[in-house]
Amino acid sequence: MTKNIINFIVTIICAYILSLFLPWWSIMVAAVATALFIPLKRIAVFFIPFLAILLFWFVLSYFLSSGNDFTLAKRIAVLLPLGGNPYVLMLVTGLIGGLAAGITAIFGKQLSLVLTQKK
Repeated sequence: MTKNIINFIVTIICAYILSLFLPWWSIMVAAVATALFIPLKRIAVFFIPFLAILLFWFVLSYFLSSGNDFTLAKRIAVLLPLGGNPYVLMLVTGLIGGLAAGITAIFGKQLSLVLTQKK
């Protein structure tokens, strides 16, 4: 349980720091790094980074959109079949980022198993 919380927090911190300098795929670098250095077991390998990045991207998109009263988010939500709801757009954004991070964390876990395997 402690490793789950540590991995969750470290994933968010790494994703935030990397997103200051790198494009959107920096969340995948954060997910691989935390999966390599903070090993998780079974289904937590996917869900902890998934939830961390979902929360990170949802909160980040909320703060970025609230600065202009959600004008752009409302317009994009009208273009997509979301009923014009900017909050659903933020949730979809978080889900896409979470899926990318979760799948990449599985790759990081498999990579750590290959690197630690005895020959």
